[in-house]
Amino acid sequence: MALAGTVSPLCTWLIAAYVATTVAGRSVEDVPVSSGPLGRRLRRRIARSKKLAAESWFPNVGIPTRALSGQNLVAFCESGLSELGSFCSLEGCPEYNNSKHSPLFGDGFLFGEGFGGLGSKPVRAARRKHNRAGAGKATAIAVQPVKETPEKKKTATKQRRVVVTGMGLVSCLGHDPQTFYDNLLEGKSGITEIEGFDCKDFPTRIAGEIKSFSTDGWVAAKFARRMDKFMLYMLTAGKKALADGRLTEEAMKELDKTKSGVLIGSAMGGMQVFNDAVEALRVSYRKMNPFCVPFATTNMGSAMLAMDLGWMGPNYSISTACATSNFCILSAANHIIRGEADVMLSGGSDAAIIPIGLGGFVACNALSQRNEDPIKASRPWDMERDGFVLGEGAGVLLLEELEHAKSRGAEIYAEFLGGSFTCDAYHMTEPHPDGAGVVLCIEKALAQAGVSRQDVNYVNAHATSTQAGDLQEYKALIRSFGKNAELKVNSTKSMIGHLLGASGGVEAIATVQAIRTGWVHPNINIESPESELDMNVIVGRDKQRLDIKVALSNSFGFGGHNSSVLFAPYEESNDV
Repeated sequence: MALAGTVSPLCTWLIAAYVATTVAGRSVEDVPVSSGPLGRRLRRRIARSKKLAAESWFPNVGIPTRALSGQNLVAFCESGLSELGSFCSLEGCPEYNNSKHSPLFGDGFLFGEGFGGLGSKPVRAARRKHNRAGAGKATAIAVQPVKETPEKKKTATKQRRVVVTGMGLVSCLGHDPQTFYDNLLEGKSGITEIEGFDCKDFPTRIAGEIKSFSTDGWVAAKFARRMDKFMLYMLTAGKKALADGRLTEEAMKELDKTKSGVLIGSAMGGMQVFNDAVEALRVSYRKMNPFCVPFATTNMGSAMLAMDLGWMGPNYSISTACATSNFCILSAANHIIRGEADVMLSGGSDAAIIPIGLGGFVACNALSQRNEDPIKASRPWDMERDGFVLGEGAGVLLLEELEHAKSRGAEIYAEFLGGSFTCDAYHMTEPHPDGAGVVLCIEKALAQAGVSRQDVNYVNAHATSTQAGDLQEYKALIRSFGKNAELKVNSTKSMIGHLLGASGGVEAIATVQAIRTGWVHPNINIESPESELDMNVIVGRDKQRLDIKVALSNSFGFGGHNSSVLFAPYEESNDV
């Protein structure tokens, strides 16, 4: 017969008290008892407990009766708990008394069938009676154990490692990692005159615009007609990363979808969808696209991709302006390290080359106006730089736990070592003048990843081609790595412009490709370098051969958001 009652804290205390007094050389009958009616009833209970002990209550547990030193106290608990409660001036916790099952004396646990009486109606009634009578008169009683149980030490576990096994992107220099990086190595620029809309009245008419893009085979036609470009770029780049990582339909069937997640962010979200909704509202709310709200939010790209794949693991987006991708990559890696996921798609996507996007950044006085020579407009660290060039696209990494990747025979492109975030807490758009937030971010990233600063010999810088930002970042890098004679620094934005929230994802792909190929791409347009620049550190107009030990990729955003992530070649010899 299963135990069908609730055990109050009173019984637990009495059992502990009995064991303690027995071990100390005293038994229950040694406890002083008053000579009044209550005392006489208690003496009868003691006598009855002796009889029950002699009759052996536990024939099925396999424990000799003599070994159960608490049985005569157990008999106390069969009925009459109100008297015992009054005697001890103790009342049970209401939450405990109202629970249906005892975590200690559950079915068949330890005491088996011996406690059938604990769930009886008289006992529950007596407990309620006692609780009413003794409300507010409880006295805390502590029973000190004779011998403390030694604390169990946690067994050290091996930290889960994160590797890159796939990459997908959409950019103005190509829609696959190989083509994209080949163009970077050749120093080709993707900056051109804007063709997507008439911008003749804008002071800036150039951008890193994607001229040709197709969702065929990647996004269903019914969604392709309705979604904002930032979502189309994201879904396409995400699925390309899966294909690049050899996660075919057959391989996907073997995945634990509850431990597969998507964390791809956007700085600007569905600007075109939202803009169209505002224009429709000028006529009537009835003209508005019913998808305008969900397709404008930054999280919906990740959500739609997860729905398409059936992935039920961590799924959300992070929006930290131009640092978005790095925040997403590091957060996704942490999900894998903590064991919450085995596989994560992470990165960023933005499509802000539309009138409201261009106009907004023009109003900020942030964009280059070198319209007559678009190829030379984006020029990080050059004295003639006059602002950044707007870009668009998406970059997504397939991150995977090392053993999971090895078990399915995946090609490992690089290992993710770690990273960090900080905030300048200084200005909405300007970096801290002494680079304090950037230096702190780099230092924290090195500490988090357990990497020596001497091992970092390549930096893919944020360097956007703005007056203040480029030089402050360079100074921070020299403060952190200036003693490393092998250090090389470049900026992918010199050829593709600033992709806002997608920058970190696309630049992470460039960083991984540099590790894979052993070549770092050039910086174009440094014709009059800043006087403080060491051109032995900055990569010039030609690509350079470099055996990368550890690579750092920086991304910073409006609001003072700083992020640094670290990648390295995967070394099988490091496996334990």
